Amino acid sequence: MIDVHPFIIFLAAIFTSNILLSNFLGMCSFLSISKEVESSLGLGMAVVFVTVLTAAVNYVVYYQILVPFDIVYLQYIIFIIVIAATVQLTEIFIERFSPALYYSLGIFLPLITVNCAIFGVALFMIIRKYSFMQTIGFAAGSGLGWLLAIMALAGIRQRIKEKMVPAGLQGAGITLIITGIMALAFVGFSGSVIIQ
Repeated sequence: MIDVHPFIIFLAAIFTSNILLSNFLGMCSFLSISKEVESSLGLGMAVVFVTVLTAAVNYVVYYQILVPFDIVYLQYIIFIIVIAATVQLTEIFIERFSPALYYSLGIFLPLITVNCAIFGVALFMIIRKYSFMQTIGFAAGSGLGWLLAIMALAGIRQRIKEKMVPAGLQGAGITLIITGIMALAFVGFSGSVIIQ
């Protein structure tokens, strides 16, 4: 177990070790949904919620069931089952209370299940030997970092929508260039705190 305060891990997960811009996890839905700020905010909040909840549940399952019963080799399957169940509950909740957001997210809401950023958080908590509070801080920071990145990209994409972009760069090309520049901008925070 590393001896770093959970708040430091939380801040580092947002800025210096952003799960998306440092590790490039969760790129699929990031690139696809980031065309509009509203749907990006909705998906980002869903990712934050699912990341924190699944990290907490996966931590308890790992240390209270898998390790004591010496069935750690099932961790990938169990983590994915927990993530899938949480996403299903989130999807039901969003469909019930915000049908417009549910339909704007479309297929990408159920695809949070295979968002590798969420799975990556579950694996990083084990690899880095985080305590429960460190895991919660890391999960919340990772989710908020992902939300920050998708909101920034959505805002930029909406601003340049009306501008002239060369034909060869329209769509994915300009989006990947913007993402690369954002990743470079986040490197500027790297002198603050880095979590390994």
